[in-house]
Parts: sequence; structure tokens; C-alpha cells
Amino acid sequence: MKSFVPPPVSSPVSLSSPIPSPASLSASLSVSLNGSRSAADGPAVPLSPEALAESALAAVAAGAEEVLVHPRTPCGRESLSPRVVGPVLEVLRRAGVGAALSVPVSIAAEPDPAGRRARLASWTVLPDRAVVHFGEPGAGELAQALLARGVAMDAVVALGGAAGPEPLARFLAWPVREPGRVRLSVELAAADPALVAGLRALPPVPVLLYGRDAAAWPVLRLAARCGTGVRTGVGDVTHLPDGRPARSNAELVAAARDMVAQAVATAASR
Repeated sequence: MKSFVPPPVSSPVSLSSPIPSPASLSASLSVSLNGSRSAADGPAVPLSPEALAESALAAVAAGAEEVLVHPRTPCGRESLSPRVVGPVLEVLRRAGVGAALSVPVSIAAEPDPAGRRARLASWTVLPDRAVVHFGEPGAGELAQALLARGVAMDAVVALGGAAGPEPLARFLAWPVREPGRVRLSVELAAADPALVAGLRALPPVPVLLYGRDAAAWPVLRLAARCGTGVRTGVGDVTHLPDGRPARSNAELVAAARDMVAQAVATAASR
């Protein structure tokens, strides 16, 4: 299957510019299939590799163009083992999921920074992207190791709420040598435009904004107004904008597409 090619950064999103055209936003909707959820979070959470593949296919059909999946062992523990990551990616690809596949490389799956790099080095099946949390130790080295293996990278920085300045400071201190394969993925605690305004001086890389649970839909609406990438999915939120429980990742993606389209239409009418 053809490898995913990240968008070029010759014209990165400006957080102070008007909303781009709908076509430019259509390739920036990501879906987080499962995140840290479990069966206790309801029937919308896909658990087995087969359920993840079915959910991914439906989400892509609804408009998602990137798929984030948290590989797990049969007992439900997040894992970076090649015996877990590889089979999950292969099941999704064999099922016909043509969107870019992304996996997190985080402390939830491997507490030791050196252990995370060792797991990465042992992968025989590579994702298109990997997610690195810059609030965790060793993020810069891990990010560089991913790029060296040819894997594009999302640098996650949390802003607002209990998040301190350290994650953003670590990202700013990390030399972005390959901006064409790096994206800044910002988790906002609230849909605060002041938090977004503070990102305007960052390196010229693509930006994705997302929130979790109560912040998820307000942040997605803000991201649509700013023209950045957006993300939804059971991994981030289990309810629809009107408060109803979501029945699937596809239903969340469809709601996100409607919200982005509404934001674009509103901007165009002004």
C-alpha cells in the first residue's frame, strides 16, 4: 500500500488567518478509534483488531482521512511490542483502510524512555505516523528515532488547565529538522482563543487542535474557525454535540464534518 505523505509545510496553517476553503480542510480530519477507553466506556468502543478495522472503515467512509489506533494486548493493556502493533496495523490494512494509520508511542505503553526507543527499533510493520507526547521524558530523542525510521510524527503538547509550560518548552527546544514530516498536535483543556494565539510564533509546521470529553466539541469548533486540523473519535469523546451518546466512531466523524462545514459556511457568509 502506498505510504501516507504528510501535507507540505511550504504554506502551513496560520492561526490568525481566515478559515481556508472546505477542500483544504477536508484532508485534516483525524479519528481516534479507541484511545484509553475500555468496554466500561460503552459499546461504541472497538476492542478487538477486527472491531477496530470495522470501525476504521466506517469512520473513513464518513470522512476521516487519518486513523489513530492504540494497539492493545488481548487483556487490554496498551503495548508497543511488535507482536501487538504489527498485527493490528496489518488487520486494518488488509481490511482496506486506506487512510493514514497512526499509533501513540507513550508512557502508557512503556514507562521507560529507553524502552520506548527499543520497542520502536524492533517494529517490523511501521505505521504512517506516530504520536509522541512532549510532556513525557525522552520525547525529543523518541521523535528523532521515529523520523529516522521514516515514520512521520505528531508532537503532542497540552495547553491550558493543569498543563504547565514544560511540554511546549520541550517542543520549542527540540530542533525541527524535518518540518515536512512533523505536525504539532495541541490538546486544549478549553476552547480558549488566547491559547491558540500563543501558538502563532511556533515553527512552520502543520497544526492539529483537539480536546477531550467536555472540551472536545468546543475545541473542534474553534479548530474549524482557525483552519487547523481537527480530531474526534471515541478515544476523545463519547457523546455527540447535542449530548446524546455516540453509537460509533463514524457517527462522531459525521458530526465533526457537519461542524466544520457549518463553520466554513458561516465564515463565507461574513
